[in-house]
This record gives sequence, structure tokens and C-alpha cells, in this order.
Amino acid sequence: MKRKILNNLGLKLLSVVLAIVFWFLVVMADNPKDSVSFSNIQVNLINTELLEKGNKFYEVLEGSDRIRVTVEAPRNVIQELSASDIVAEADVSRLTEVNTVPISFRVLNDEVEILDISGSRDAVQLNVEQKASNWVSVVCDTRGDVAEGYIIGNAKLEQNRIEITGPQSVVDSIKSAGIEIDVTGATSNVSGNADIHFYDAEGELVDDSDIAKNTSSMHVEVPVLATKEVPVEAAFTGVPAEGYLVTGVVTCEPSSVMIAGTASALAEISKISIPERELDITEESGNVERVIDIRKYLDNAALVGNDFNGRVTATVYIEPVVERTLVLTQSSIELVNLPEGYDAGFAEEQETYRLRISGLEEAVSAVNQSEIRGTIDIGAWIAAGNMRDLTTGTHEIQAALTLPDNVSAENTISVKVILVKAEEE
Repeated sequence: MKRKILNNLGLKLLSVVLAIVFWFLVVMADNPKDSVSFSNIQVNLINTELLEKGNKFYEVLEGSDRIRVTVEAPRNVIQELSASDIVAEADVSRLTEVNTVPISFRVLNDEVEILDISGSRDAVQLNVEQKASNWVSVVCDTRGDVAEGYIIGNAKLEQNRIEITGPQSVVDSIKSAGIEIDVTGATSNVSGNADIHFYDAEGELVDDSDIAKNTSSMHVEVPVLATKEVPVEAAFTGVPAEGYLVTGVVTCEPSSVMIAGTASALAEISKISIPERELDITEESGNVERVIDIRKYLDNAALVGNDFNGRVTATVYIEPVVERTLVLTQSSIELVNLPEGYDAGFAEEQETYRLRISGLEEAVSAVNQSEIRGTIDIGAWIAAGNMRDLTTGTHEIQAALTLPDNVSAENTISVKVILVKAEEE
């Protein structure tokens, strides 16, 4: 067997080589068919204006417009083909009831001999919806905190609504539009352009890639205001009913408020004053209480906080008048300003005097009758009577009394004073 294999070995090897050469020549002469596949071929949608004229919106689902195309052709043709020679089209005018569009295939050169051409899918899947439009309110949200002692005011947008157009389902899901601006550490107004984002009813971000809008960003200015706490004060007008007095106490609840404004404006505000016309106590016989909106009395400032509506309760306290009778002794009355050459003294027949005082209970009850003092000014009495010659004898003269604040005398005290010339003694 070995001898048979090795016998004429050269001739045998030459026969194999010649067989291969002859086979190759035959193949080249016959040009057999072959196939090639091209991936990621874009399917061109045509006549899409038909949907737009019908006021419809479409989107391609699941990447169905990207396919793999296989071409069968003679080998010499296959060797010359590239992905750029492949055309895949889907005519929207052939849209089916299930929103698919058949795909047709061809090569750019119609003269090229193609035996077969097919794709990995035969239709593009579309989502077709009615096109809708709506106006959405735009709000500004801030990120971060301003510097201590400052707050942010109402943001000023160049427009507070935006028009959106797109698929009905997406448009219906959008409930608000918002922009965000960073105010971290700010002590003055912050402004800039910010992108607009859309949110659903739960505040979740909505994908707006299919939404057309009249603007995608907006200029915003956020006022940054200084803050200050100031007291609230109130005045009143009128006189209460007879037999009643104002205690002098006027309260406001809350007694102080936090306001915001520019630093220069706040420097001019030390308090919020409620004018007296808001509190008329004429003929009142009890406490007068009024609820007053103080926002109208804020100059170049605003109240801080959404939990306070600006209403302050102002109260004027009124109490009935009370009376009390005091007994004063002659020792509590002093004679002063006696003319030269005269002596004076009290008539011994009256040593005590009754004085009725009135006022608020707290003030009247606090009076210590031993501390009440009366004064008889002889000189003032002479001047008031236009006396040229002072006659000696007993005269009845009204004493001037010193009473505490908020206490009045209901009667006068007349004291009998004996005047004599010194040489007549």
C-alpha cells in the first residue's frame, strides 16, 4: 500500500493542483449566486404629511424602523454592494388598522441584478394619536436657601403660561410646567434663563420629547428681600359713655409681625401704626375690639409667611368709673405765698374734710389718703380776686389738691383761713 501511494507522487500532486485550478475557473465562469446582510438599515417613512393633514401625531414603536436587510445576487454583484445602496421605505398611505406600515426594499441602482431582497421585519409599527394642544401654567421653583435674614419674593416670569402640542395622551398627562433656579446664599435678586420641565398630577416628570412648545426656556427674576420684625401699635378716637373710662391699654394680637422688603425700605420702618379712625370708642361701655387688615398700612414692604393673612385684632379696654371718699385732715393742707405783714391760720371749727375721688378701680383703690396733699396759695387767691386791700378776718379759700394720675376729684375742698395783720396781733 505504501508503495502504491508513493509511486508517481509528483504526478499525483500535480493532478490535485490542476483539479483546484479547473474548479476555480468553472466557478468564475458560472458566477453563482450569493447573499449578504446589512444591519441597522433605516426605514424611510414617506407621505407622513397625510397624518399631519389629519391632525394626527405618530411615533415609531420599538425601533421598528431599524432593520436588517438580506440581499441575494450574483457573487460579483454582492461584492460591490454596501449598506448605502440599500433603500427601505414605508408608505404611510398604506397604514393598516393596527397601525402598521408595510416595508418595501430596493437597491439604488435599478440596473443591478438582484435575485431577492428581504428584511428582518416586513412592517413598521406606529403609535398614532390625535394631535392635541393646551396651555399650561408655568411656576418657578427655587433650589437652595438664601442667606440668613433674607427671604425670596414672588418670582417674575416673562410669561406665566406656555402652549404645548403633541400626542393627546401626553398632552392630557401634563398638568403643570416649572422652571428651577438656584438661590443658595443670595442676598440680592437672582435672575437667569432656565429650562422648562413638565409634570403630571402627582408631580412626576413627564417625558416631553414628543411635545412641541412655543419656548423651551424662560427668563426669570427672583426677588431676594431682607426681613425685619416690627411691633404693631394702634390708636383710638372718641370718648366712651358717661360713667366709663379708657384704661389707656390698647393691645394688638399679634403684637409684632415679620416684614420683608429692600434693606433701604426696612430701615425707614420702625413699627406698623393702625390709625385712630379704625378704633372709634364713642359712647362705648365695654372693651372695643376690631379686626384690622394691616397690609394696607405697609409702605414698600410685605408680610412674611403664608400662614398669616395680615389681620390683627386690636382691643381698647374700657372700664366703669368707681368712686371713693377720702377724709383729709388740716395737717395735709399747707398755706403758702402769704403776703408780707400778714399771718394766717386755720379756723379751729373744722379739722377734717371729705373728698370724693373717681377713676378706674385699680387707680382709685391704690390711693393712700394720707399721702394726698392740698395747697392754699394766698397770693394766687388775692390775684384771682383782684384784691387791692386785704381785709383781716376769716376767709373761705379753695384748696388745690395733688392727686395721682388717672384719679379725679368729684368735689372741692374749701378751707376757712383766718388772716390777720401782724401788728394787730
